[in-house]
Amino acid sequence: MFSVSPLSSALGAELFGVDLTTDMSFAVLQEIRQQLLEHEVIFFRDQDVSPKQHRALAASFGPLQTHPAYDTVAGIPEITILESTAENPTKIEAWHTDMTFRQHPPLGCVLRAKITPSKGGDTMWASMTAAYDALSPGMQNFLSELSAEHDFSYGFKESLAEPGGRERLAQAVADNPPVIHPVIRTHPETGKKVIFVNSLFTTRILELSREESQAVLNFLYDHITTPEFSCRFNWKPNSIAIWDNRSTQHKPVNDYFPAHRMLHRVVIDGDKPY
Repeated sequence: MFSVSPLSSALGAELFGVDLTTDMSFAVLQEIRQQLLEHEVIFFRDQDVSPKQHRALAASFGPLQTHPAYDTVAGIPEITILESTAENPTKIEAWHTDMTFRQHPPLGCVLRAKITPSKGGDTMWASMTAAYDALSPGMQNFLSELSAEHDFSYGFKESLAEPGGRERLAQAVADNPPVIHPVIRTHPETGKKVIFVNSLFTTRILELSREESQAVLNFLYDHITTPEFSCRFNWKPNSIAIWDNRSTQHKPVNDYFPAHRMLHRVVIDGDKPY
């Protein structure tokens, strides 16, 4: 159905041959899901979808989440606004998996570019499946017995430190206490093993001393940035990315300041079991 152009050997593909403003048939949506499972992150160009179509595309994967820390599109609270300006630049610099501070982190996200800089502002993704597969059997076995804490307050510490930040985010902090996830997760659809810690939200490995925990986490954070596990996407207005949050991490490349960049994101609710 689609023409598929892979971005790298580890993950990522651009899909061509469909207009999501006119064709979101069951067959198209099923094929999109299959391509997502195969490539972990997929991309479309020149898709001027309406906010309702954007939400509907995400909802084809399952129920939707909201986010406690971002502004939303008027009348459609599921669409969060990710915006960086000269006056209020983005604070997210680290590789991360979205919202692992929740007991059931998102299945994935559908991100649409609205305003993009003339140069720079790319996003990188990394395959936690490929990163896991590249570990030695001994390290895989060691990590399989471990669990880690993930914390909203840790991930948003810069925002909380701003004047009025703790007051503004008080409800979000109260609603999102630290949670525990396995360090190695089994993908619920593919059955593949993935690394499930990230430098933005993971605070510690419970079964290790603080020093051992930090050493293991630092090793994993360095490991996932191996270029062979990653792909990179250059945004243009009306580009769309859909990624599997269960098996990837991503990182914005903040090389475009003071230019304006704005994207709209819809978050798909997570699978319940590991």
